[in-house]
Amino acid sequence: MSTKVTLTDEQIAARDPSDSFQDLLKIETVEVPAALLESTDTYLGSEDIAISRYISQDFFDLEVEKVWRKTWQAACRVNRLREAGDYFVYDIVDDSILLTRTESGELKGYHNSCLHRGRALKRGSGNSDKIRCPYHAWSWDLDGEFKGAPCEWDFPHVNKENTKLPEVKVETWGGWVFINMDENAPSLKDYMEVLPQHMDQWKHEQRFVAAHVEKVIACNWKAGLEAFIESYHALATHPQILPYQGIDNSQYDVWGDHVSRSISAYGVVNPSHNDQFSEQDCLDGMMAMIGSEERPQLAPGQTAREAYALMNLPAANEAAGEDFTDRTTMSELMDSTLYSLFPNLAPWAGNGTVITYRHRPNGNDVDSCIMDVFILARFPEGTESPPDAATFRLESDQPFTEAAEVLGAGLANVFNQDGANLPQVQRGMKSSKKGMVTLGNYQEVRIRHFHQTIDKYLAK
Repeated sequence: MSTKVTLTDEQIAARDPSDSFQDLLKIETVEVPAALLESTDTYLGSEDIAISRYISQDFFDLEVEKVWRKTWQAACRVNRLREAGDYFVYDIVDDSILLTRTESGELKGYHNSCLHRGRALKRGSGNSDKIRCPYHAWSWDLDGEFKGAPCEWDFPHVNKENTKLPEVKVETWGGWVFINMDENAPSLKDYMEVLPQHMDQWKHEQRFVAAHVEKVIACNWKAGLEAFIESYHALATHPQILPYQGIDNSQYDVWGDHVSRSISAYGVVNPSHNDQFSEQDCLDGMMAMIGSEERPQLAPGQTAREAYALMNLPAANEAAGEDFTDRTTMSELMDSTLYSLFPNLAPWAGNGTVITYRHRPNGNDVDSCIMDVFILARFPEGTESPPDAATFRLESDQPFTEAAEVLGAGLANVFNQDGANLPQVQRGMKSSKKGMVTLGNYQEVRIRHFHQTIDKYLAK
C-alpha cells in the first residue's frame, strides 16, 4: 500500500520545460482548429490504483454488468451494413448482438438468441432476407417481427406480440455503428460529450477500412487499452521513434466522463534527445517509419516537420478529393492526435489516413483481450465508399509482424513492441507484492480519468 503524499501546486503543475504542443501550433501558417487549441491541464489526484482491478474475476464480472451492458460501444463500421439484409454479429463477453439493415434502410440491433431454445441466430456477417434460427427454423423478418415456426399448432401460447426479437439501442457516428444494451441509456450524442464537436471536421464518416488487424493479447482489456492512451512508455518501448516524435511534451486532455485525448507531435526530435539527433535525422527517421528507402534532403532553413507535412499533402488531397493547400495545419497532416471514447474506442484525428484502436475482453477471460487496429482512409465526398478490407486475425502467440503486409513493416514493429510488453504486464501484476500501480500526474492522467469513470459506473 502506498503512503499518502502531499504535493505542492508547483509539483502538480509540473510539465516538461521544452516547447509544448501549443507552442508548435503558434508556428502554423494557417488557421488552427479550435479543438487543437484546447488544453485542459487536468489534475485528478496522485493515488495508486489497485492491481486487483486487472486480475480479479469478481471485478471483471462487475464490469460486465455495470460497464459493458450500460455503455455505448462501437460494434462495426456502417460499411458492413450497407444493403437491406446485411447483418453483423458483435460479441462482447457473454452478450451477442445481431445488427442488421431493414428493408426500409433502418439499422436494428437484437439480442442474438432464438426465443425458442436460445440458439444464436447468426454468426459472423453476411446477407439474409430474414432472421431464421438454424436449429428449429423459427423465423423473424428484418424488423424483428415473428414470422412463424414449424408445427405452430404446438405453440398456442406463442403469438407475434410476445415473440418479437428484443432490441438494443443502435445509433451511428463517424461511420461507426454503436450499440447500447441499456434501455435507459442516454442518446449517443449526449454520451459522446465534446467528441463530435471536436472530431466531425475530420469526417470519419467519409472513410473506409483500408486495413483491419484483430489480435488476441494475453493481458486484461484495461491494461491493453492503457498502453495506447499514454505516450510515456514510448521512451523505453519505442526508441526508434525518438528522432522524430515529441514524447516528453505530449499534451494530455480530459473532458467530462467519457472523452480524453493525447497529442504527440511528429516531425520534431524528442526534447530530451535534442542533442543526439539533427533535423535531417528527424526526417530520415520518418521516412524509415513509412518503409520508404528515399532520404530526401532538407532545403536550407527547412524543418523536418515542414518537409514531412508537404510530403503528406498530395496523398491527403487525392484521398479526400479536396485541396488542403493553405487550409490544413501541419499537425492535421502528421501528428498523433488520439481521442478516446469510454469504454474502449480510440480514434485518431486529422486530414490524412488515420488509425482507430478498440480493446475488449476476450470472452470471459480476465487475463486476455482482443485488440483491433483499424486503418481508416478517406474517400472523396460524393463518391461511393470502397468496400472495407477483410479482417486479418492474429492469435496471442502470433506477433504483429505477421501482419506486416497489412499494417506496413514500421507500424507492425511498433505494435510488436507493445505486444511484447503487455503479457508481461499481466504476469508482473499477478506477482506484485505492492499490489498497486503508480501513475504519473500528467502523462498518465488519461488512465486515472478512465478508472475514475469506471468507478462511477460501478457505483450506479
